Amino acid sequence: MVQFMAGLKGEGKSRKIIEMANQDATVTDGHLVFIDDDKRNIHGLHRDIRFVELGKGELASYREFVGFVMGILSQNSDIKHIYVDGLTGILKKDDIDNDALVKMKARLDGISKVEHVDFTISIHCEVDSLPEEIKTACI
Repeated sequence: MVQFMAGLKGEGKSRKIIEMANQDATVTDGHLVFIDDDKRNIHGLHRDIRFVELGKGELASYREFVGFVMGILSQNSDIKHIYVDGLTGILKKDDIDNDALVKMKARLDGISKVEHVDFTISIHCEVDSLPEEIKTACI
């Protein structure tokens, strides 16, 4: 399952995704990964959640992001959920276009089914500007 959390800056997406990850850490029987573009949220996460910092704009495209995720999954088959805070800050572009977002979701859906891992991804944009495929996956 791939879920998105969309909204403008300052709407509380980071706080919500951290709360979700921390709640999940208390009940899951597998490992959790939290990917962020900086370390400011590291102290708010449960100690059992693996934190991965990607510098701002470190990845050039959604394809590189998907490859990065596959690399993480190849090292640990017990990962049950990957949380990504601020996808638009992780990629080089300030904003990922809708076509790339739909393609990325399709790739992550496939990975989710094969690897039995869920994804929750926050993005900085208005929900109304998203394509229908992404809107239906928004929480």
